[in-house]
Amino acid sequence: HKLKIKIKKEVVPMNLLLNKKMQKKDSHVEPNKWNKLIKDKNTFVLDSRKPFEYRVGTFKRSINPDVANFRDFPKFLNKLDKAKPIAMFCTGGIRCEKASVYLEKKGFKNVYQLKGGILNYLKKVDEKDSLWKGECFVFDNRISLKHGLKIGTYSMCSGCRSPISIKDKKSKKYEEGVSCPNCLDRLSEIQKSRFRMRQNQINRAKELGKEHIFKKEFS
Repeated sequence: HKLKIKIKKEVVPMNLLLNKKMQKKDSHVEPNKWNKLIKDKNTFVLDSRKPFEYRVGTFKRSINPDVANFRDFPKFLNKLDKAKPIAMFCTGGIRCEKASVYLEKKGFKNVYQLKGGILNYLKKVDEKDSLWKGECFVFDNRISLKHGLKIGTYSMCSGCRSPISIKDKKSKKYEEGVSCPNCLDRLSEIQKSRFRMRQNQINRAKELGKEHIFKKEFS
């Protein structure tokens, strides 16, 4: 078999291609200086992640654009006050790099971003000094992380692949391997039946001391 590699124009789609002429000034803020910046009431604190990530955890005073697709992000950015300092952050910094270049191109002069993203902040700032509330969603099997990059308490819904909390699991709309409060009303009976069958297979494999392939990929 031949290995096929597809090259995408943008890792994080935003309809904005970077080139050498658009390289911006260094506006990265170290984690130990981030608190001072976002405590300033004149600073607009912008969480550039998706809404479901924002719900898992975020910084105090932060605002989320509430857009499902990053391509729609510029529409929100265009509404911001150019006179106000903007402090942006995301999980690891990639999304902020794109957004900050866009803002500077549009004439924003005071755009700052958290160096290394949320993960770097949680790693370097003690919890007692932290302005972070909740946990940080990550796109791997750890699901969420807490201060010190310790594995968090969230898991994933097998029905809609949304992060779910301990509180969500206590809901009447939660059924292991089938649904959660986010998706129960959107799932068809056929989908629920299929998910229950899959969960039964997982439970059966567990009884036999084996690991079901879906459980291994999704746990």
